[in-house]
Amino acid sequence: MQRYWQAANYLTIGQIYLQDNPLLREPLQVEHIKPRLLGHWETSPGLRFIYVHLNRLITERDAQVIYLAGPGHGGPAILATVYLEVTYSEVYPDVSEDFAGMRLLFRRFSTPGGVPSHVSVPTPGSIHEGGELSYVLTHAFGAAFDNPDLIVAAVVGDGEAETGPLEGSWKSVHFLNPARDGAVLPILHLNGYKIANPTVLGRTSDADVRAMLEGHGYDVHFVEGDDPALMHQVFAATLDTCYERIRDIQRDARENGVSDRVRWPAIVLRTPKGWTGPQSVHGVPVEGTFRAHQVPLSDVRTDPDQLKQLESWLRGYEPETVFDETGRLAPSLAALSPKGDRRMGANPYANGGTLAVDLDLPDFREYALPVEQPAVVRAESTRRLAEMLRDVFTRNAAQGNFRIFSPDEANSNRLGPVFEVENRCFVGRRIPGDEHLSPDGRVMEVLSEHLCEGWLEGYILTGRHGLYVTYEAFAMVSASMTVQHAKWLEEAVNLPWRDPIPSLNILLTSTC
Repeated sequence: MQRYWQAANYLTIGQIYLQDNPLLREPLQVEHIKPRLLGHWETSPGLRFIYVHLNRLITERDAQVIYLAGPGHGGPAILATVYLEVTYSEVYPDVSEDFAGMRLLFRRFSTPGGVPSHVSVPTPGSIHEGGELSYVLTHAFGAAFDNPDLIVAAVVGDGEAETGPLEGSWKSVHFLNPARDGAVLPILHLNGYKIANPTVLGRTSDADVRAMLEGHGYDVHFVEGDDPALMHQVFAATLDTCYERIRDIQRDARENGVSDRVRWPAIVLRTPKGWTGPQSVHGVPVEGTFRAHQVPLSDVRTDPDQLKQLESWLRGYEPETVFDETGRLAPSLAALSPKGDRRMGANPYANGGTLAVDLDLPDFREYALPVEQPAVVRAESTRRLAEMLRDVFTRNAAQGNFRIFSPDEANSNRLGPVFEVENRCFVGRRIPGDEHLSPDGRVMEVLSEHLCEGWLEGYILTGRHGLYVTYEAFAMVSASMTVQHAKWLEEAVNLPWRDPIPSLNILLTSTC
């Protein structure tokens, strides 16, 4: 696993720096370096480290796992791992498993007409835009709803953890029903810095980080250090513990029912920023500082010492031992990847259109209002719509693939008729006087437009259907998410391997 991680680290640096000589078969020269260096090294080692360990878990437990990368611009890390598991070459045959394919992988990265520096639509296995900070957890929970066998590993960057929507997303655990839903495993990756400043949680003590997450209802596990040999052992053991706890929670709920909220596991991973990268450049510390954030050796085309340091850094991952003569991953390492659609890059849950089942919809004409003459009938359109939505719930109860998401506004929007057949979802303590409240409810009410929109996005990106209902004025809170989703669709439609997903439906009320 250490050697597999080395291969992924090598590919990440290659994407940032190299346009030729991808396996260093000759001494590194200036002409092998890209004319413009773009990309982010800082978070990438941790993202790959997690990916490699999830691969082991999937292989040993036959687990169904997808990976959502929250940190911005972690694209090269996920591209490297998806390439190593061969998914990338299957989706893009010209980026082949050999010298020429690796060269093309490097040249396309962060290049006009190529692929973005963040995890994005062209990245196999992705349902989450890595550059869209704040939303990894809300997308993860949306993906887990009604997917009972799925585990969503959601990596939260410590810069991302400072945003309001992400802070609100921790509360999603109050809506996760272990009897019918999958699981979300949050992995809070603390490497200490943003672009130029320390992060709040990066400088917060373990005790206070633990208290924060325990207050949200999580069972917290810390893994921290910089010695890879030790970190592999500790993280593997922690991941096994969390997996077993998830399955114990689900087994108990599915055999005995859901009575109250449980403590789901979460991992806090502390590693140096730019882990395994240059320790210093011209005597200035880099690894473990903000200077590792983007391109730690930024003057390799003009500074011979930096060019030598880059070559030494690349060769330190021993590319001649992890790749064979043709440029393919060594067979002993390739055997570590999961097989078929268990690979996180090829998992069908990350290409939700392949799993989508059409809704059984009633004929909307059945809900027409009889109007015998003008201006004599008084009615509310959303109340009539609610009767149709009520029947949508009934007709699709068996397949369980429809939900309504609303910031506590179902009744005020005259959608009350849905409660004739459905409840609000709440997994926690219930008291006398609560109305239409149940862990099994499919009306998701939480006073956060970001959560409602994000849950719905995660839900439809994994192949289900839903409706987001809010007042016109409040919809502006989440409007940028809607725009970002539209951009996702705009790119996805050009990728023949991505199947069309169900529509994002928004009902705006109280207009003007």
